[in-house]
Amino acid sequence: MKLLRYILFPIVPIYYLVTWLRNKFYDLGWEPSKSYDIPVVCVGNLSTGGTGKTPTIEYLIRLLENQYRVATLSRGYKRETSGFIIANEHATARTIGDEPFQFYKKFKKAIVAVDADRQNGISELIKLNQSDVILLDDAFQHRKVKASFDILLTAYGNLYTDDIVLPTGNLREPRAGAKRADIIIVTKCPRNLSSSEKDQIRKKLKPLTYQSVYFSAISYSDKVLSESSSRPVKQFVEKKVTLVTGIANPNPLVAYLKSESIDFEHLKFNDHHVFSTSEIETLKQKEVILTTEKDYMRLQDSFKFNPSQLWYLPISFEIDVKGDFDNQILTLISSISN
Repeated sequence: MKLLRYILFPIVPIYYLVTWLRNKFYDLGWEPSKSYDIPVVCVGNLSTGGTGKTPTIEYLIRLLENQYRVATLSRGYKRETSGFIIANEHATARTIGDEPFQFYKKFKKAIVAVDADRQNGISELIKLNQSDVILLDDAFQHRKVKASFDILLTAYGNLYTDDIVLPTGNLREPRAGAKRADIIIVTKCPRNLSSSEKDQIRKKLKPLTYQSVYFSAISYSDKVLSESSSRPVKQFVEKKVTLVTGIANPNPLVAYLKSESIDFEHLKFNDHHVFSTSEIETLKQKEVILTTEKDYMRLQDSFKFNPSQLWYLPISFEIDVKGDFDNQILTLISSISN
């Protein structure tokens, strides 16, 4: 795969030019971009994935849901449906996508919607008149929508400033696109990240005067969950554990489990992998399956007759200066709502 990417390097300037021109057309107003009276918060990235959009969206829901009626709008990647859908009791990962289904299962007060056409999705949510704030999941490149403000994520150790565009690199658009962000969050940082290293990263990012930079880390729970129960992670030390991941970067999870002295075999699949019947049958032969919360959304229906076989490890999003970040978000939302 890496060799193929290097072979395709001559395409990089073409991809760069096409995406640069597209952005320039929107910047100059030659392509229309629609804004809305309701606060619309975009969470996205420049890279192809693995920056932690899902835990960021979940953090924002928790921050806002007690003051506002919150809606999330996602594409619904790899779902088996099309068009605009509001999640309800009949929703599954297959009908709305694994990440939106995760939002729906965790946040009963939030409206969870999917639509590949973000303009249409926002319009449909506004028609329902049940939302005060709309959170756009993975929509930084959706220039047809002019968000109230944009939150750009970039992963520690894989900053967009150190990358190039597809197909050799992982960027969906040139690095200059970062200027559209109001807030930049460096995600998946070590929990002991020093002030001096933060300063070095800021120098790399070169934020503009209107851009705030924050640093976040992922915290793993000390308990694993199944459909109806929980157990301490330590209880899995003596078991034959199979770790199943279908996410962009499972390395932090692998490192955490090793730090907890969990011995496991790792079955690694591509991000948003759709498990085949034969793969499910193979997994059912395993003693204990441990997976991510997102993968659990796609696997749980296949293990509903033996839920104690399938477990997931919850994660949480922690930000370095929580008070400043929360206040900035709440102030921005309030200023738009009023």
